[in-house]
Amino acid sequence: MPEEAETGLRARLVDVGVELVAREGVQALTLREIARRAGVSHGAPRRHFPTHLELLSAIARRGFAELGERATAATAAGDTAPPREQLTTLAEVYLRFALDNPGMYELMFRHDLLESGHLGLRDTSLPLFGRLVELVTLTRPDVDARLVAGALWANLHGIAQLWGWGSLQLATGADDFVPLLHSALDAHLGAEA
Repeated sequence: MPEEAETGLRARLVDVGVELVAREGVQALTLREIARRAGVSHGAPRRHFPTHLELLSAIARRGFAELGERATAATAAGDTAPPREQLTTLAEVYLRFALDNPGMYELMFRHDLLESGHLGLRDTSLPLFGRLVELVTLTRPDVDARLVAGALWANLHGIAQLWGWGSLQLATGADDFVPLLHSALDAHLGAEA
């Protein structure tokens, strides 16, 4: 097969995986199903992705790239805004992405399913966390920013999961996650002055 067709097949397999995870979730991402929907033999994906984990990682990389693009677009205009405001914007983008893309979001953080070091997945995912650490540092220079950013990220992840399942709406009576986001930011960064 010519090199251009091989490159096209690789992209097509990832495209099909992205579509499949959006429609049916992580559990639908089998090599056979991706190959079937791409219109190739079930062995064809192995030429580009020797393991299932590598294909899943390539699909997740697309999710991290999209989340990174959304975060950059949302925060670029506000680079002159106070760090706390930038953090709020970044956290809201993260939560909206998670709620709009539940299958992809689940895949992106299932490190038990991914080969994050092999395909440069860490290179795609860590800059967003680095930005979170940077903004926490600017907001709270008196704390270990990596730990606070990690705790805040875990809190945001919990909000995303529990909101997506309907649990937080039931428990809090809230009809919007934004007040929960502000409460999480206050808990980790202190109340706004």
